Amino acid sequence: MKTITVLSGKGGVGKSSIAASLAVTLAKERKIICADCDVDASNLSLVLGANKYEEWTDLSTNEKAVFDLDKCISCKKCMKECYFDAIEWIDNKPKLKPFSCEGCGLCELVCPQKAITLKKINNAKIGYANTKYGFSVFSAQLNMGESGSGKVVFEVRRKAKESRKDAEIMIIDSAAGIGCPVIASVTGSDYAIIVTEPTPSGISDMRKAFEIVSHFKIPCSIIINKYDLNEEQTGLVEEFAKRNDLKILAKIPFDKKFAKALTEMVPIIEYEKGYEKVFNEIKNALHEIF
Repeated sequence: MKTITVLSGKGGVGKSSIAASLAVTLAKERKIICADCDVDASNLSLVLGANKYEEWTDLSTNEKAVFDLDKCISCKKCMKECYFDAIEWIDNKPKLKPFSCEGCGLCELVCPQKAITLKKINNAKIGYANTKYGFSVFSAQLNMGESGSGKVVFEVRRKAKESRKDAEIMIIDSAAGIGCPVIASVTGSDYAIIVTEPTPSGISDMRKAFEIVSHFKIPCSIIINKYDLNEEQTGLVEEFAKRNDLKILAKIPFDKKFAKALTEMVPIIEYEKGYEKVFNEIKNALHEIF
């Protein structure tokens, strides 16, 4: 199974819309599976019109400190050493502050009475939605205030891969930014597509996304969305691509129909058939690469 990760650095550039239409285009000829790895705000299934999840199960990828108050001698060493200031002292005993513990385990190490242990918690839920295009979308949602997004992303990828062992391609829709969930999305990918827009912030974040991809030595290319908004900035993207020997897979114009397609919960190639040509060209370019 080949893995293609779609990332952007900056949010709002049309990454999920492009990932959805790419998935639909590839699914016409290849067996695919999708993994929505934006576990803070997953919405790829919505773009594909699949708002009904067949299954949600609890997921435990993180730990939190648990205190044995009978062993505690109130030395306060755990509170003093906690980097995240997650421990408060009430009635001369330790207590975790809500949404503060990161499960790092330092308190367990420094406690002289061995009164602290780390225990698994349910920090997310994971599930899948079937689309009418012949493939499923796996995603997860972090529980409110919980951490461990990188580990949750790895679980989404693992579940997606196990669900369809005959799949030829996995499309990963990464989160925006360059944090843990993005790194977990990119790691081990066969190819990456960076979606950008011709704005100073779009280009700046494109460069950051490229740094991550380059660090893991993953071949990649670029799609410029809304390219006609600023020809000068588009030229800067093209210069960057040329300087780094990157292929520009497509230049997509600004079109309000993208927003309308989102409100109708259909991919842009279904909403406006004229975009089939653009995404077929992207598909053909990927076929040459793979």
